[in-house]
Amino acid sequence: MPDLQCLMDFAPDIATTVEAWLRHFAERPASRGTVAPAPTLREIPAPADPSVTVPALAALAAEALARDRTLWIVSADDALLPDLSNALDLHLRPLCLVLPAAEYAGRIALRATFSLLKSRLARDAQDSAGPAWAAMRERLRHADTLWRACLAWSARGLDREAPPAGIAGLFPVRIGPWALAERLAAPADWVMLIQSAALPPAQRTAWPGALCTLMLGGGPISGGTGIALIDESARLRAELEVLGQELAEMELELATAQGELAAFTERYHALIAGRMAELDRVQADLAKARMRHAPDDPALDAAVREAQARAEQSQRERRAYAERESGAAAAGERFAPSNDLKKRFRQLAQKIHPDRASDEADRAWRTQLMSEANRAYREGDALALDEVLSLWLEGRQGELPAGTVPPAPTSSGAETLAAEVARIRQRIAAIAGELDRLYGSRLYELFAAARVAERQGRDLLEEMAARIDAQIEQAKAELDALEA
Repeated sequence: MPDLQCLMDFAPDIATTVEAWLRHFAERPASRGTVAPAPTLREIPAPADPSVTVPALAALAAEALARDRTLWIVSADDALLPDLSNALDLHLRPLCLVLPAAEYAGRIALRATFSLLKSRLARDAQDSAGPAWAAMRERLRHADTLWRACLAWSARGLDREAPPAGIAGLFPVRIGPWALAERLAAPADWVMLIQSAALPPAQRTAWPGALCTLMLGGGPISGGTGIALIDESARLRAELEVLGQELAEMELELATAQGELAAFTERYHALIAGRMAELDRVQADLAKARMRHAPDDPALDAAVREAQARAEQSQRERRAYAERESGAAAAGERFAPSNDLKKRFRQLAQKIHPDRASDEADRAWRTQLMSEANRAYREGDALALDEVLSLWLEGRQGELPAGTVPPAPTSSGAETLAAEVARIRQRIAAIAGELDRLYGSRLYELFAAARVAERQGRDLLEEMAARIDAQIEQAKAELDALEA
């Protein structure tokens, strides 16, 4: 299945809306000679049905990526960002930069997006395949110096360090409020202005460098809260909506990467670990047999000790893995969660995440729900995810262990909200670190190599197993010859 399908699976009214927008973007003003056409501005009405706007904007982002166009979706404030981020295609979400207006929250969201993009590129799975991802890899290749500078900036995580200039230009689709778009000054082929009373008149014009600017006329927009950020608590609540979405995206990415590696680990132990333990045992026996034929050879004595230690270690590792409850897929099964399962997990993580707790009792309850959600996702159990959501909505213990306390009402005080922002920031940074460690492990390197081999029609683990079997047979033959 391709990573994007232009206007497929959309409701007819959404498809009609996007098709109309695309016709406007495709129209080019006439130019004379070598003079480039002047930027154009067209004001168009908002969809009559307010529920159409957000999914249509998400579909427009997919179309921009399909046509290799850059796009700015510029809003008056942050109110639409969480709903729009949720509406974006899961495969394409890391290619879209969604940033709130507040500089502090924006840097958190920016680092999260970089980690998400970096992870998806490292995993190199089906959810980072297709023309849009190929174009992104080419874009990053051409902007390698900037990309590396941005990754280094993100890794340092310094609060007061501004991101490298031109950072927004790495992303083909950018979504954010006008103040941020103006500050970043990243040119785009297409610009969609979401008009409201809060959008300054100076911004209701053709944007410099854009082929076409569309301004969505005033009208109801589903999902927008129209929050006027007049106090600290309101501002923090708006930030939390955006950062909570970023956190859910990161939790989904981590759970997916862990699930893929766990399924591979299960197959690795089924095919390779036992054979390696057997090979180590036979080689230890062979070293002992050689030692019996030359008992005064110090080199053989050292070889015996080394082979015996290796055999004992491999046996311990095999037993430890067998005794540990991995929770991974059965041997030979690939972890390939559906889009629907991913969406359910992401939406659930937004609601129940422990870092959004109001107190310790609430945190303990959320932690158990989150643990159950992770287990259900790893096992591909959509019904279990629905059960966790039901427990959350009903605010009861259900099947959770005795003594668990349902959540207390969330405080809206500025101090509580600021603490929640800080916890979310710390968790996003922690997930980024976990992903880096995961991708730096030797097992993941083997997993990545196996994935490359699979695309070539080969099974790397089966090839390894065959080589080990041959080594075992050769070692046994040498042992038999020595003991004959």
